[in-house]
Amino acid sequence: MKAIRISDGKPELIDMPKPENDDVLVRVAASSICGSDLHLINLGWAEGTVMGHEFAGYTTDGKAVAVEPVVACNQCDYCDEGRYPLCLNGATYLGINHQGGMAEYVSVPAHLVYELPSGLDINSACLVEPLAVAVHGLNQARVTPSDRLLILGAGAIGLATAAVLQARGMAFDIKARHPGQQTVAAGLGGNIDIADGYDVVIDAVGSSQSVAEAIAHVRPRGRIGMVGSFWQPVEVDIGFCAKEIEMIAAAGYKCKSPGRTFEEAATLLHANPHIADALISHRFPLDGAEEAFDTAADRASGAIKVCFDIAS
Repeated sequence: MKAIRISDGKPELIDMPKPENDDVLVRVAASSICGSDLHLINLGWAEGTVMGHEFAGYTTDGKAVAVEPVVACNQCDYCDEGRYPLCLNGATYLGINHQGGMAEYVSVPAHLVYELPSGLDINSACLVEPLAVAVHGLNQARVTPSDRLLILGAGAIGLATAAVLQARGMAFDIKARHPGQQTVAAGLGGNIDIADGYDVVIDAVGSSQSVAEAIAHVRPRGRIGMVGSFWQPVEVDIGFCAKEIEMIAAAGYKCKSPGRTFEEAATLLHANPHIADALISHRFPLDGAEEAFDTAADRASGAIKVCFDIAS
């Protein structure tokens, strides 16, 4: 089968054996590039890896599914709650520690397979995973309809957060750097003119600069929800203490019912198909891997979510 593997810091198309084990075999229909994939490559942590943790496809019996890419012990207290990213024995990930979805087939544990709502476009269902990240981030930050909200950053995860807020009928402001991002943000209901005194600021960047901006824009005793990841240490200024701000991290999502995050993410994508039109900016076949990754790394060119169309 065909797959994309990282070699010498670059994606390459390879032929590799089709998975054969007792797990669920998924024929991948669509897989997308996450910003974390680009970080992993730049840090040298993706060498030899078949990437892809945002993907959807079909099981051998024809079910359309999305896959939660978090492999955990399924025995500790956190796993019992479905908090697989917090597994006490160490979570690992498809597309990082195990073969991911940038391939024609992938084999996954049965409990990570989520059957999609009937009628959801399978070629857009790779968005279920990043939308689940956004849902979980908002839930962690305890966002309510009465909160004044600001999103900092209009990359894929910032705009996924915007899409979830729009689907929930909630108003928000959003800081978007590039003109293309501003257009998409406005189309998702965001106000791109920002102010101060927000109840909640969602940091979708994860840098010293974005944290400083969040501290500046949030009200005293307000909340900062981190959906962006820190890939290096960040500085926090005295305003964080002086304003008695609460900073709340978010890691992944809940992987069991009740409250399985993929369920809300898939349901809102099914009910709002315009989200896929807004977020998916580019599509490539697997053999366009190098161009696809170059495009994903160039936000100024209008790239938001870059997807591989693998099977229909």
